[in-house]
Amino acid sequence: MIEKAFNPEDFKATGYELIDTLSEYLATTQQNPDKLLVNDYQTPEKQREKWENYDFANGLSEYFKEFLQDSIHIHHPRYMGHQISTTAPIAALAAMMSDFLNNGMGIYEMGQSSVAMEHLVVQRLAQKMGFDDKAGGFLTSGGTLANLTALLAARRKQATANVWQEGNQQPLALMVSEQAHYCVERAVKIMGWGDAGIIKIPVDEQFCLRTDLLQSYYEQAIAQGKEVVAVVGSACSTATGSYDNLEAIADFCVQHNVWFHVDGAHGASAVFSDKHRHKVQGINRADSVVMDFHKTLLVPALATGLVFKDVNDSYNTFAQNAHYLWNDDEEQEWFNFAKRTFETTKFPMGFKVFTVWSYYGDALLEEMIDTIYGLGDTFAQLLQQHPSFELAMPPACNIVCFRYTATHEDLSKVNSLIRQHILAEGKFYIVQALLNGETYLRVTLANPATTAQDLEDLLEHIVQIAQRQVPATKV
Repeated sequence: MIEKAFNPEDFKATGYELIDTLSEYLATTQQNPDKLLVNDYQTPEKQREKWENYDFANGLSEYFKEFLQDSIHIHHPRYMGHQISTTAPIAALAAMMSDFLNNGMGIYEMGQSSVAMEHLVVQRLAQKMGFDDKAGGFLTSGGTLANLTALLAARRKQATANVWQEGNQQPLALMVSEQAHYCVERAVKIMGWGDAGIIKIPVDEQFCLRTDLLQSYYEQAIAQGKEVVAVVGSACSTATGSYDNLEAIADFCVQHNVWFHVDGAHGASAVFSDKHRHKVQGINRADSVVMDFHKTLLVPALATGLVFKDVNDSYNTFAQNAHYLWNDDEEQEWFNFAKRTFETTKFPMGFKVFTVWSYYGDALLEEMIDTIYGLGDTFAQLLQQHPSFELAMPPACNIVCFRYTATHEDLSKVNSLIRQHILAEGKFYIVQALLNGETYLRVTLANPATTAQDLEDLLEHIVQIAQRQVPATKV
């Protein structure tokens, strides 16, 4: 069985068949997308039963085709759901190669090429963000882990006590927008700060953090005996795509000597666009920044950059005794990533990022941002012109929140029902968001193949669903 599992000829034949299948699929999504549902939704129970009893009698090629059929088709121009990028084919090839080689790169000797590539990727990213040559960092497995790592670094540098060695000695806290991604609150809980450790600042009508309230909330926290170690700015927020005023937050952090962290998992990629980089003005003043390549920049998940303004801060988060990995625990070695990351068996994600970025250059990434952000503007214009819809707010990126309003029924219930029918029918894929207690429909336009016609068709599809399913809908 081992000999059969590693047979080179079988691998070659199956690989060619798989590439043919994916190439045909890619062509279909580009040339004949109407022949393919975005998502053939099935219940969890049905999927579990199918794969639990799956028969491989028809071979691996058929197995891969069935998996493809049952998956969400992110390359379909009518996929407009969660924040995940279409994968550039060469990035997928790079990912396949790194998976096959399986070189964990927590230490240099296990992944020398990937280690060097990741270092170069992060240095280039830091330059794009406007940092000087003192900046540095690494890639890690997703925005949640990157945000936690950055906030651990903030705690290590800002907290009065050495929490890593002595544990929490007094109440610690950070300040963040009430619209921030839930992973920030999760990080606070993981660090043992509890509910009191996250100070949520209200947002304005554009769902941006109200920087005019930072001072009063800070004074209240100090009066309660809390030690505020950081402020987190969103660039952009997950639900609405709103960019906080990073310059104002930076000014506040300098004034009070607290760590400034930017959760730019989705929207920090605006630095690649001359047209949109003004939205992250002030990002170069942050102490740490998170950015996902896999949300907008054509790379498969996961691939998240964590950049520190001072690279020395990236070495201070952890302190571990691992003599079997390196000789000196204290020495700052950029090439031994396990000294700075949660991962020891670290996935070589830098290889796929380096492949896309180096092969196509900055031009592709800028075109990608300009295209998908432009789709957000186009969709907003269509919504504003349509009498049956309401735009929650003008979009700042490729995330757009809206709702169907041509009904006398409860709008939250109606829009939730519409979303359920869209999911069941599979012609489009969108999600929903809760804004000020009300349910809105939400799209993330991350596929450059999406057109204005696709967006018009989505609105017509929603109108048809509403007229079929909501008795009190206005005609």
